[in-house]
Amino acid sequence: MDRLDTMRLLVRIIDRGSFTAAASDLGLPRSTATEALRQLETRLGARLLERTTRHVRPTLDGEAYYRRCMAILADVEEAEGALRGAGPAGLLRIDVHPLLAQRFLLPRLPQFLERHPGIALHIGAGDRLVDLVREGVDCVLRAGEPTESGMIMRRLATIREVTAASPAYLAEHGTPKGPDDLEGHAMIGFVSSRTGELMPLEFTVDAGVRRIVLPNPITVNGSDVMAELARLDFGLVQAPHYRLAEDFRRGTLVEVLPDHPPTPTPLSALYPQNRQLSPRVRAFLDFAAEVFAEAEI
Repeated sequence: MDRLDTMRLLVRIIDRGSFTAAASDLGLPRSTATEALRQLETRLGARLLERTTRHVRPTLDGEAYYRRCMAILADVEEAEGALRGAGPAGLLRIDVHPLLAQRFLLPRLPQFLERHPGIALHIGAGDRLVDLVREGVDCVLRAGEPTESGMIMRRLATIREVTAASPAYLAEHGTPKGPDDLEGHAMIGFVSSRTGELMPLEFTVDAGVRRIVLPNPITVNGSDVMAELARLDFGLVQAPHYRLAEDFRRGTLVEVLPDHPPTPTPLSALYPQNRQLSPRVRAFLDFAAEVFAEAEI
């Protein structure tokens, strides 16, 4: 294993916090990864990693060497690509909410891969928060205001939010004309996976925002379940317009209080600030910005 390969191995071990995960990512036996790092530490005369039974983390020397390795590897990748006249290449690991992927990214992926045939994609699509560094993810698309430290953010779009209910529910409870008409109504409570708290309904009123919590006999932490409960007449919901657009076309749900919409939600791409922006990630960020600039979101 040459020096650059050893640098790549060290970076992956620190990113993943695991010899086993890093070796698997790089297609190496774990014993090979362990011996390569032992030889590296011997050559440098410094201990780079603190090892426990559950986790691996860098020492102070290891953190400093890791940062230098990141910069060197990014420079080598960019220099080699320029000399070959080639575009970005290698494995790119991204994570995105499944519905965003299905509606907007996946239909355009052939175009992305045609532009960048050297890139291999791994797409994680889950409705959960992802630890980019620990899980070895290069970039994540996330709705809402990011709260993570150590991340660089690129804003991609602003998502239109709507209030909705089923026709049968509105026939029974009445169609409100404004937020003051919500007495006697119920909502399907959505519990944030980020905070663990119930999210109130939001309505823009004049120049401000009014937040209301209605009776919520059912609470959920998944947006798919929430939408299905709304179709089954359990109450009001608020969600991105693109999620409910097909229900509006079919008439299974109706938009409510369109003159008092919830505040829009920002959509952003995030990547760790301690990684130099690689050509692969830069290519994907430009592609995602193009996709969402053209989308009706």
